[in-house]
Amino acid sequence: MRVLFTNFHRGNGGGHDTYAINLLAGLTPAHQVTIAAPRTSRLFRLASARSGVLVEALDFAPRGVRWLRELYTLWRLISFGGFDIVHVNGSADHKLAMLVRLLALSRPLIVYTKHNDHRNTSVGNWLRAALGTDHVIAVSDYVARSLHASPYRRLRMTTVRHGIDLDRFAPPAPAMADAMRAQYFGDAAQGSTVFVSTAGTHYEKGWTDLIEAVAMLPEQLRGRARIILAGEAPLPCMVDKVASLGLSGQVVFTGLMDDVRTALAAAHVAFVLSRRETLSFACREAMAMGLPVLVSDAGGLPENVTHGEDGWVVPRANVAALRTCLEEILLAPERLAGMGLAALAKSRSHFGLDSFVAATLDVYEAAIASATSAATQHTVVAHASGHQLRS
Repeated sequence: MRVLFTNFHRGNGGGHDTYAINLLAGLTPAHQVTIAAPRTSRLFRLASARSGVLVEALDFAPRGVRWLRELYTLWRLISFGGFDIVHVNGSADHKLAMLVRLLALSRPLIVYTKHNDHRNTSVGNWLRAALGTDHVIAVSDYVARSLHASPYRRLRMTTVRHGIDLDRFAPPAPAMADAMRAQYFGDAAQGSTVFVSTAGTHYEKGWTDLIEAVAMLPEQLRGRARIILAGEAPLPCMVDKVASLGLSGQVVFTGLMDDVRTALAAAHVAFVLSRRETLSFACREAMAMGLPVLVSDAGGLPENVTHGEDGWVVPRANVAALRTCLEEILLAPERLAGMGLAALAKSRSHFGLDSFVAATLDVYEAAIASATSAATQHTVVAHASGHQLRS
């Protein structure tokens, strides 16, 4: 099968990038995959380093003459690429793929993955559903429910949750975990409980709620918490807030990491406290490495965690509830190992890369089968109509 995968993010695409890279790992070399993404994107850089993957530079949101050039580039790619499927992942690339397919010499099927919870009832969504989508993938039940109340409800829809490379995201040896904690915090790591987030440092990821909750703890408990935050450099006002709460010595900002396993290896607990979230690769990667995860009840996040067994679910943006949960964790650190084993067991049962790739391939094949059946039925009806006219 020949698949064109498009992504419009110019820099760090976060979960979009992880989604594409994980699919690449599973689809190649049995299938031919081409990536179309901005030259400045993290996905372009990572995909270019993989053998057997073709990469095309496309911005998807230029203006003026550049837009016409982009349109032509994608038209040429779709017209002569021999693709069975164009897999789009956002409004910018979806819109351009729709326009190009209307004009292209070849008309591959378009599969759309809905990654976010942005409004999907606009005129643009109606047009893309009517003219530029053959099958829809929802990344969680939460997303599927929103799609069923949108123009996409008329289309075939499948929920395919994120898959993780479980061999790559395997729990570290205890000695390695101790070494990583010492690397981040030195002697202060002894007797501490280390919390980690690899979900990013934007405000909507909710990490500042954890900082505030830690600051509210009794002094004895507050001093036991250490926090690792992986992602792009936070805004200066956020760093200032950490300092104003007296926690600078307990918080490490790692910067953006291509490989987050070193940060995860240093932790006892992971957290994803987003205000908006559709599922979260960060949560699933942490659980695959044997970490219980503290999540907010935003969107599809609770679909990952069983409260009290392999993690905790707290109301989003509720610092008081978060403080109570942190007290529970810090007062009984002996529970964390068992909860981590439960998280690991769940990841091995439900988060595997093979099932993620197989389910996505099933969507591709279902879209092709549906289109083939519709074309055959149209041919039969046309033949029957012609025969009746001749009679």
